[in-house]
Amino acid sequence: MRGITKRFPGIIANDNISLKVKKGEIHALLGENGAGKSTLMNILFGLYQPDEGEILINEKPVVIANPNVANDLGIGMVHQHFMLVEPFSVTENIVLGNEPKKGLSIDIRKAAKEVEELSRRYGLKVDPYAKIRDISVGMQQRVEILKTLYRGAEILIFDEPTAVLTPQEIQELIDIMHNLVNEGKTIILITHKLKEIMAVCDSVTIIRRGKVIDSLAVAETNPDDLAEKMVGREVTFSVEKRPANTKDVVLSVEKVTALDSRGVKTLNEISLEVKSGEIFGIAGVDGNGQSELIEVLTGLRKAQSGSVKLNGKEIMNQSPRSISEAGLSHIPEDRHKRGLVLDFTMSENMVLETYYHKPYNKSGFLDYKEIDQQAKRLIEEFDVRTPSIYTAARALSGGNQQKAIIAREVDKDPDLLIAAQPTRGLDVGAIEFIHKRLIEQRDKGKAVLLVSLELDEIMNLSDRIGVIYEGQIVGIVNPKQTSEQELGLMMSGGKRMQGGTVDE
Repeated sequence: MRGITKRFPGIIANDNISLKVKKGEIHALLGENGAGKSTLMNILFGLYQPDEGEILINEKPVVIANPNVANDLGIGMVHQHFMLVEPFSVTENIVLGNEPKKGLSIDIRKAAKEVEELSRRYGLKVDPYAKIRDISVGMQQRVEILKTLYRGAEILIFDEPTAVLTPQEIQELIDIMHNLVNEGKTIILITHKLKEIMAVCDSVTIIRRGKVIDSLAVAETNPDDLAEKMVGREVTFSVEKRPANTKDVVLSVEKVTALDSRGVKTLNEISLEVKSGEIFGIAGVDGNGQSELIEVLTGLRKAQSGSVKLNGKEIMNQSPRSISEAGLSHIPEDRHKRGLVLDFTMSENMVLETYYHKPYNKSGFLDYKEIDQQAKRLIEEFDVRTPSIYTAARALSGGNQQKAIIAREVDKDPDLLIAAQPTRGLDVGAIEFIHKRLIEQRDKGKAVLLVSLELDEIMNLSDRIGVIYEGQIVGIVNPKQTSEQELGLMMSGGKRMQGGTVDE
C-alpha cells in the first residue's frame, strides 16, 4: 500500500500511509485504539475507498472496489466482531453467497466435505454440521477463518483476533497461524497486544494517529520499545499501588444459585465478600459462571436462591435501576450490547442511568444543555477521543467507547464498582489509564469487583483473588503469595484450598 490517505468528517484516519508485506510472513499492524489500523485494512478489503494512494498485489496495481474484488484477489478478512448467522450451521455460514449447486438446490454435503477437508488441513478441528449458536467464541472465530480459506484467500487479515479468546484458545490460534504460514499464506495481524507480536510475528508496522511511525523486524525490537512508539511516551507495565486499607463489607453474596439461558445450573451456591477499599479479583476459565454472577449482581438475571446484600441491604432479584440506585456501578463485559446505545450520541450515552434525575430532567423534560455540559466534562476528564459530543457512539474506537462507559460509571460515585473485562481489546495506553482509575476508586474507599480473563490483570490489580470453577469460589488467594501456575491449577479444578481460603 503506497501513500494511502483516508479522511472522515473532522478526522484524517490514514495520513499518507505506506505498508509493505512479504509473502509467507506474519506482519503485525500495531497502534492505539483509533490509530487507523482497522480503517487501513478495511481499505485493503474493499470496504472503504482511499482518497489518495494505490494498492499493489504481487507488484501489480489494483483497484479494490468492494470485498468481492478483494476475495477474487485472494484477500480475506476475519473481523473483530464476527459476521456469522447464528441459527445457521458452520457449513451454511462458510458457503453463504458462494453455495455449490446440485441442479437448483444447494449441495450442502459436498460443501461440508470441503469444509471438513480444509479444517483438517489447517488443524482447525471444526464440526461442519454444528450450529453457530451452540459453539464457543473461539470456534466461531475458526469458522470465520474457514470462510476466508474456502474463498481461496492467500492474504488473511486478522482484526484483533485474540480480544475475545481465553489463554488456551490464544495458544491454539497461534498454532493455526503458524500452520497457515507454513502452507504459504500471508497474514496481517491487527493488534495491540505486545506479547503476541513478540511470540508470533515476523515484522511489525506501528501507526500512531494515522501516520506510520516505524516498520521493523520483530527480532530487532522489544515490548518497551514498541509500547513507546505506539503511544508516543514511556508506558509502565507495572501497576503502582499502596497496600489496601479495607474497612466494612460492601458486597456480601451467600449461597447464590442461578441457571444459564439453557436452564442449566451455572451458579452453584456461590459465596464471596468484597470490602470497601479493596479490589477483589475473580479468576477463572471463561464459562464457569462469571457472566451469570455479574448478571445476578446487577439485576439482569434472576437467581433461584441465596442472598445478595449491598451495604447490608438485600438487593437480589431487584430491578437493575433500583440496584444501580442502591450504589452499584457496572462496567459490562460486552460494551456494545450492555454498555452503550450505539446510535445515540456520546452526550446521550453519558446520562443513560441518570437522565431521569435533576438537573438533566426538568418537570419530565430532558434538559439537553445540562446533559451536554455533563458529557463535555466527562469526555475531557477521561480523555475520550471523539470528534464531538454529538458523534454517535458506534463511530468511536473500542478503547474510546470503553473510556466513555468507565467515565459514566465512576462519575456515579458508587459504593461498589463491578468491572467486567474492563480492558478487553484495548491498547497499552488505554489499559494503563483504566487500571489507574480502578485503583483510584479503591483508594477512595470504594469496593471494586474485578472479573477478567487476563491473568496478568487479575494478579496486578487485585488485593484478593477468588478463583471460580463450575459456579463456585474454590479458593481465595493473596496475589503476592500465589503464581499463575497455582491459579491455573485451581481454575481448571485441579486444586482446592483447605477451608476455601489461603489468605489472612
